Amino acid sequence: MELRHLRYFVALAEQLSFTNAAEKVHVTQSTLSHQIKQLEDELGCRLFDRIGKRIVMTETGEAFLERVQNALREVDEGVWTVRKTSDVLSGEIRIGATHTFNMRIIPRCMSIFIEKHPSVRVSVLELAGDEIAKGLIADQLDLGVAYRPANLEALRFEPLYNEEMVLAVGEHHPFARRRFVRMVELHLQKLVLLPRTFATRGMLDECFRMANAEPTVVAEMNAITPMIELVSATPVAAIVSEHAIRRDDVRIVPLESPTPVRTPGLLWKRDVQRTAAARHFAAIIRTITDEDNLRKVTRQQSRRQ
Repeated sequence: MELRHLRYFVALAEQLSFTNAAEKVHVTQSTLSHQIKQLEDELGCRLFDRIGKRIVMTETGEAFLERVQNALREVDEGVWTVRKTSDVLSGEIRIGATHTFNMRIIPRCMSIFIEKHPSVRVSVLELAGDEIAKGLIADQLDLGVAYRPANLEALRFEPLYNEEMVLAVGEHHPFARRRFVRMVELHLQKLVLLPRTFATRGMLDECFRMANAEPTVVAEMNAITPMIELVSATPVAAIVSEHAIRRDDVRIVPLESPTPVRTPGLLWKRDVQRTAAARHFAAIIRTITDEDNLRKVTRQQSRRQ
């Protein structure tokens, strides 16, 4: 049994057509049929049944398919790793990041990455979380930095840390001087929030439910910058990351009972080989966020002492 037998088997299992499978692996139909017959003879069982002009997988074939796919994936990644180990990084990396990360983390990561790998062209797009997910699935992005999406069916998510969300209010808002605000106090308060398509919005709605609060959602926006502009100019409040606010006319107030918490992380397309550039950039992001979290914990401990 050779690797080509396994690749031919997977192609036929995916296409269920000798014509289409042969085109996919660039051999003739007769060659493909012969190779599949060799594999079945060696295994001592049928992997496919021929019913007229149709091809269907046997129960044995279906059980064999998953293991073969995993084995080929490991082989391909191993070969790719060996070939890339000694290579100088080159090419391009396409990164999608939400506003918060684009302000705080990405510039620092880029400065480190560009210094280490000057031959790689770095392209960063500031996008909403749902747009990052779509870009990864469509192979328009190599790496995403965002909050955990609601649907992870086609994506892999690597958590970086947990982040508490805060209430953002204008400097003349009644809550502007408060040390903290309980979620129940947001009942009937005017808020601007992310749309319901965002996982973060679902988490906030659950917090409101737990607190038995029903805020008045006067607007929904899928970007943080216009939300903060609205907060600064009106009595409307928002719930955002504390890192999203860098202006003197907007106050941040901690939220309690419960405190909304969301999880930022790295996003990849599932079952796709990660480029060396993407893996290196991701490693830098992990280092930067670990250092930031350590400093935050140290500050919190100092305040308690």
